[in-house]
Amino acid sequence: MATELRVRVVQDPSRGFSTLPGELTLAPDITVALDILAGDRVRARLYGPEVPSLYGTEHRVDLPARPAEVRAAAARLCRLWKELLVDYQPLQTDGRPAPGAPSRPYASLVDLRDRPPEELHGILDELALAGSELLFGTLLGGVDPRVERFRTCLAEALASAEGLRVRFDSELHIPWPMVCLRPADIDGQGGPDPTSLFSLFLGHRHQIEQTGGAYPWLAGQVTAPAVPAVSLNHDTGIDRKGLTRAAEVASLLAEDTCFVERTTRRELVHALADRTLCEQLMYFWCHGHFVPNGSQPAVLALKLTDQTTFDGETVRERRRAFGDGSPFQPFVVLNACHAGVPEGGGDLAFLGAALIHSGARGVLGPQIEMPQIFAAEYALQFLTRYLRGDGSAGAIAHSVARRFADELHNPLGFAYALHHGMDTRLARSTAPAADSDREIAV
Repeated sequence: MATELRVRVVQDPSRGFSTLPGELTLAPDITVALDILAGDRVRARLYGPEVPSLYGTEHRVDLPARPAEVRAAAARLCRLWKELLVDYQPLQTDGRPAPGAPSRPYASLVDLRDRPPEELHGILDELALAGSELLFGTLLGGVDPRVERFRTCLAEALASAEGLRVRFDSELHIPWPMVCLRPADIDGQGGPDPTSLFSLFLGHRHQIEQTGGAYPWLAGQVTAPAVPAVSLNHDTGIDRKGLTRAAEVASLLAEDTCFVERTTRRELVHALADRTLCEQLMYFWCHGHFVPNGSQPAVLALKLTDQTTFDGETVRERRRAFGDGSPFQPFVVLNACHAGVPEGGGDLAFLGAALIHSGARGVLGPQIEMPQIFAAEYALQFLTRYLRGDGSAGAIAHSVARRFADELHNPLGFAYALHHGMDTRLARSTAPAADSDREIAV
């Protein structure tokens, strides 16, 4: 007698076949993988269609650098950007501020074309040297011929062309867009013109995303509605005098969208606790702080208007139980100081990683203490294009950073890091009319 067996499916082996193939198979042009092994060792691997192949194997080497050394060099690079660029103050020979000179010009201006070329060149030269030393001196330094060969192959791949899609799959957090090639790697670069130094920065040369430790699983694709759902999560106390373009960013987010505004932690955690939360874009405009965490590394926390902190664990506590079936798959812009930096140099409680674990398709945020005037301008330029749905997050971030550098001589766009999401775009059934004036005017 036939008996019908009771079956309970605990896995979905065909899940991958129900997802658009391009989102699973589109590979970067260059991938650099850094793995931390037992014994505090770092193993580097290099592959991709733009990397010359090795007979019978891949580019792989165990590095003499230790993770703590690399993290210290990365933290120093971020500190130098703040000290030498953001906090720069023109002084007279007696050490006093120059008469009539603006206070902290690189923090108070977006257009730097009127700054003295020799002044800007000196700053960029130091930042480029520190950025190249981080990569070629600290991470890939030494005289081991295997490391030297790896170093040469990587430099050649990164210098071979511009506009490549580069993924750094790394357990070590490094501010990759701020890392630089050496002038010798690119013939004719590094001259007296400050703009000649921009092409040394990886953020100027290529689309870049940082992965490692947190990977979004794009199962159960959510069909974007005709009108995208967008949220503004912000501290209304920032820029009360209207000195930045933050109000224009808020108006942009509310235009032709299903718009939600949140100003308190309670509103935010209530939304995160909703299993049905489905937003295509989440934008944060607030302050980021490293707060003490007992004997553990300091934790990155953000504050909205009520000044109550929320961090990566706040996200995990609200989203942990929902699993892969949740429609929560937004692209997140954390426009807050240090929002692109994981606490402790790579703690998985990092807010961006928590969002990605919960379903976010990518997180974009600054790696240094970003001046408000530039942060608002960057957001306006990036979001104008992203909300039109006419490009991927990686392509737009790269284009915006190059535009600030090439047209306005401002390198601060390189200080924004993209964690996953290089190929993420806002799907719209009907694209809104282009507004080039809003995008170009600064």
